[in-house]
Amino acid sequence: MSKISIAVDAMGGDFAPTAIVEGAGEVLDYYGDRYHLFLVGEQDKIEEELRRIGKHGDKRLEVIPSTQVVEMGEHPVSAVRRKRNSSINIAADLVRKKRAAALFSAGNTGATVASVYFKWSMLPGIERPGIAAIFPTEKSRFLLLDAGANVDCTPLNLLHYGLMGTIYSSIVMRKKSPRVGILCNGTEDGKGNRLTQAAFKLFQDAKGMNFIGNVEGHDLFTDKVDVVVCDGFVGNVMLKSAEQLAVSMGRMVKAQIMKRLLWKLGALMAKGAFTELRKATDYSETGGAPLLGVAGACIIGHGISDAKAVRNGIHAAGTFIRLRINETITAQVKALNLP
Repeated sequence: MSKISIAVDAMGGDFAPTAIVEGAGEVLDYYGDRYHLFLVGEQDKIEEELRRIGKHGDKRLEVIPSTQVVEMGEHPVSAVRRKRNSSINIAADLVRKKRAAALFSAGNTGATVASVYFKWSMLPGIERPGIAAIFPTEKSRFLLLDAGANVDCTPLNLLHYGLMGTIYSSIVMRKKSPRVGILCNGTEDGKGNRLTQAAFKLFQDAKGMNFIGNVEGHDLFTDKVDVVVCDGFVGNVMLKSAEQLAVSMGRMVKAQIMKRLLWKLGALMAKGAFTELRKATDYSETGGAPLLGVAGACIIGHGISDAKAVRNGIHAAGTFIRLRINETITAQVKALNLP
């Protein structure tokens, strides 16, 4: 198996560069010589962290210096244009110049999308990129596109998201004939706004997808749909709402358990079940969400990513390359002759 080179934005995220470098080190421990990692960022800080974890001098890790960082609160597009020597820009350039095959960043999501969009090309036939977020359900998982890359979508954008989501769900999530639905305020054909109504007609006429129609919010977590399509505004609101709901529900359950000794004993007996539930809803298990539609592999991690999340996110980028996701999307778009 040939070694895959991955550019890592070492300055991206709330706990960078410490968590990023630790995660990169874990990648080497877990996967051996499978990867070569470019750690992009402030050289002195990165090398200090490498010494701390005992990885300084490891030939599988290469530090690429940058002098600027796009902070989490900065306006994405203006920051990317203004800070040409930022870690995310240089990391994206490594892929553009084909020194690296993939990119991982847990930094400013909008800046990552903007940098990749400006520096890379789109896949043939695809107009705009979309973030594909994975959500747990009662029995399985579903994929949502777009989770925040493109807030102003066209009906054709949604159709492309449905196709790319179908391919990703089939290959990576191993779903057979994934069911695709448009997130809407009702399941009837005429429901929704002008965007969803126009997209509905495109999906009805398109081939290559198992389109089941509109889906409502209460359908998402009950295993009725595998790929959910929406614009990036709706998708991002849903993503952040679901994340916080999971956290708040955990706190509420814990607060109730702590009220009675008997409940505490019951919780102790059910510790294994709680552990599995926490694992199913833990963002660090997937490591990040792929940015689909761009001519390259890009995994976007959560801003609060710890070392485990970074490790899994980098590995997800490598898996994206090994499974040839973009090649499959390109071939399918060409074969279906989409508008």
